[in-house]
Amino acid sequence: MADHQRIHPVHEHEAMVVVPLTPQKATAPLITRGSSKSEHGDPERQYPPPPVHRTIPYAPLKPPKRRSSCCKKCLCWTISLLLLQIVIIGILAAVVYFVFDPKVPKYSVDAMRITQFNFGNDNSLSATFNVNITARNPNKKIGIYYESGSHLSVWYTGRKLCEGSLPKFYQGHRNTTLLSLALAGQTADAAGLVQSLQAQQQTGSIPLNIRAKVPVRLKLGKLKLMKWKFLVRCRVDVDSLAANNAISIRDSSCKFRFRL
Repeated sequence: MADHQRIHPVHEHEAMVVVPLTPQKATAPLITRGSSKSEHGDPERQYPPPPVHRTIPYAPLKPPKRRSSCCKKCLCWTISLLLLQIVIIGILAAVVYFVFDPKVPKYSVDAMRITQFNFGNDNSLSATFNVNITARNPNKKIGIYYESGSHLSVWYTGRKLCEGSLPKFYQGHRNTTLLSLALAGQTADAAGLVQSLQAQQQTGSIPLNIRAKVPVRLKLGKLKLMKWKFLVRCRVDVDSLAANNAISIRDSSCKFRFRL
């Protein structure tokens, strides 16, 4: 007798569903590996490749040197200062010219006397001159302070015979001052100089040059300006250069200029 199948009740919480694990077939990918195809088509065929650009190496520019810019600034400042000084000097010169009406001082050599003119055994020449000079200040509103440190000398054919200086004094407006100056000196190796003087003396005209450098300060009203330098050159023709003899001045002319 066949066994009757037994059916056992299974409780709800004990129910189990067994799903058999059967291998599933792998689906083929839409796009194979290494391919760029999509649903829109092949992008290589749709868009052309970008053009090839030739690259040029980039060379950065060198920054300008600071030294050149500093030099330009210094040059500009220097030029500006020079222009400013020129403008200021021009304004001052215009004021002085129109307000004070400046005039050039005048000088003349009036007389000369030689107290010593000896030729020594050592070929040296000793000379002492007394020179009378007249200084005229024709200005109405400008005074002249003659400062110390002046230099006066007598020359013959480029050789200095004697020298001296002017006294320190003040010359007022429209003033004429007579100066008696003693000049002395000694010239070494003067044999050729003496022979030239003796030959020139026979002609009755000996040219002498008198040079003067005088530091002065001008007074404009109550204002005393900076120190200037008067340069005076006088050419004097005398008849002889004999000691203790009266010397006659045949011709005399003086030139004047000044500088700061």
